[in-house]
Order: sequence, then C-alpha cells, then structure tokens
Amino acid sequence: QVQLVESGGGLVQAGGSLGLSCAASGRAFRDYAVGWFRQAPGEEREFVAAISRSGGRTHYADSVKGRFSVSRDNAKSTTWLQMNVLKPEDTGVYYCAAEIRLFDGTYTSPRDYGYWGQGTQVTVSS
Repeated sequence: QVQLVESGGGLVQAGGSLGLSCAASGRAFRDYAVGWFRQAPGEEREFVAAISRSGGRTHYADSVKGRFSVSRDNAKSTTWLQMNVLKPEDTGVYYCAAEIRLFDGTYTSPRDYGYWGQGTQVTVSS
C-alpha cells in the first residue's frame, strides 16, 4: 500500500502560478503510476495530468496542456504538479492518485487508481 499527502494549494490571482506536491509513503513509489485530478463544487472529478512509473511518459488534459507540468522523483517518493498561467476555471480541490502498474504508461480515469490523497484546495481569483 501507499499513502499520499498533497500540499501546496492556496489562493492565487488569474495568470499566477502554484506548485503542488504529493508525497508518498509505504511501498516502493517507483512501482506506481500517478495521476492528478481536480474537482470543482458540483462537478465530477476530472483528469488533469498523469505520469508513468519511470517519469518518462506524461499526459495532460487539453484544458491544461502548455500551462501545467507534472514531474516525479522516485528517490524522494514525490510527485509535483506545476501550474502556470492559472485561470478561474482551474479552481477546485486537487488530488493525486496512484496505482501499481507493470506497464510504464499513463492512465487518465479515476477508476485506474486505487490510492488517493486527501486533496488540496486551489482557488484562482479573476
């Protein structure tokens, strides 16, 4: 099993930047693919970004492509989501998720992940 703890959320003006981190503890982090998701009030949880076990593959939602960047350091058991040029529509609770995968791929559905952090709030003011 793995435990995930997100940090780094907050309030930022439109056009600004925030960096989120997701620290993992427990089983070898290198075995896990990681995804970032967000959920706005009254909305379903939506995919934001994903990174493969090795970190060699990444995938982004069209709405954040070119603005967000996902990375990881398996030696530090940590994943980061750097968010630039933030927009009010980026507001929501951001979650990191992880799942053991044999294949070094990226996964975009919440159903692909069995381990979730508690979430961190990101609010972008206009």
